[in-house]
Amino acid sequence: MSALETRSSSGAAVSRQALARFTTLGVGGEAEIWTVADHAQLREAMGAPYRILGGGSNLVVADQGLGERVIRLGGEFATTDLSAGPESTADTLITGWVGGGVPLPGLLRKLRQLGLSNLEGTVGVPAQVGGAVWMNAGTRFGEMFDGLYALEIATPEGVRQLSPDELPWGYRHSAIPRNHIVTRVRLKLVRRTPEEVGAKMDQADLARKGQPKMRTPGCAFKNPGGVSAGKLIDEAGLKGQRVGQAMISPEHANFIVNLGGASAADVHALLSLIRERVGLPLELEYELWP
Repeated sequence: MSALETRSSSGAAVSRQALARFTTLGVGGEAEIWTVADHAQLREAMGAPYRILGGGSNLVVADQGLGERVIRLGGEFATTDLSAGPESTADTLITGWVGGGVPLPGLLRKLRQLGLSNLEGTVGVPAQVGGAVWMNAGTRFGEMFDGLYALEIATPEGVRQLSPDELPWGYRHSAIPRNHIVTRVRLKLVRRTPEEVGAKMDQADLARKGQPKMRTPGCAFKNPGGVSAGKLIDEAGLKGQRVGQAMISPEHANFIVNLGGASAADVHALLSLIRERVGLPLELEYELWP
């Protein structure tokens, strides 16, 4: 435990830190961060206004920070059980529980090694499992709900387990309320060879080669009506446009990158400029805090 870290009554690790270090964009002021290892610690953490932080992608945190506490999942919520459950068949494997705090890229590497298919379309999403489920993250090759069998969600009223069929999920959307936390999931995976799974993952990964490698939250806007948001922004002549140390990527116009030292205010200014110049309603993929 560091000098700046204390323990709550249930044992959760509590510290005050800049959220910039926990996001893929690298901007954001300070907040009180609670790292919880079990349901008792999570219940205590949810006892005051809070937000849940996963892998920090698709997220722009205000420069002034947050008044609410920020919850991060660790301990039992960061474990992976890929053993076959009793519902499994010769062709389909229903896993044990996979924690919401498990990094998605590491999980996909394991699925590739084991020859387990259904989540190849999420390759390259720098998220944790819980956050990826909450927003139904994915690409044109597939999304998180393709491989879900069951979810466990912590709510202010308690913990509940449900089937994906109980949620009206869709494109980058799960209908899970903002103050509910995906603590664990069970996966529904198809048995293939490692080579077959690897080929699918490589195909999805190849499609990302034109994306920027600098610090970024990911795609800024959802594609409106099946039209590429990046193409619309490019046609508006905005590639390479800068505000402060934030820039619309010259590689892919639907990405805003941090050149080093960007602020959330810089990013917001670029988002406003894009909407003004494109002239069409554009829905953010980013979460904006606050």
